[in-house]
Amino acid sequence: MTFPSPAADFAEGRLSLDEHLIENKDATFFFRMSGGTLAGFGIHDGDLLVVDRAVEPTDLNVVVAVIDGEFLIRQICYAPEGVRLRTDSPGQSDIVIGAGQELTVWGVVRHSIHRV
Repeated sequence: MTFPSPAADFAEGRLSLDEHLIENKDATFFFRMSGGTLAGFGIHDGDLLVVDRAVEPTDLNVVVAVIDGEFLIRQICYAPEGVRLRTDSPGQSDIVIGAGQELTVWGVVRHSIHRV
């Protein structure tokens, strides 16, 4: 004897994560987070990050930044005194972009996917 599943009443078609997570297909990339510097922002070691290069970064976005050739994932803060890249790790300090440093915002993190 088999019993019908109560979930059958709520079944939908196939779910495409692309439809829910990707806005600009040609400009979206995935990064794997390494380290716990952004755990307070909900981004954890090993998370899969959905990064959109077509999105213009705004204050407090989490971004993939390139400083002097090095990739970093940080929260960007715009202030009158300049740009600050924030971390949530007590062991690391924020980075203030100084004169002579080259900063490129490579993309904006749109989603963080992690195991629960």
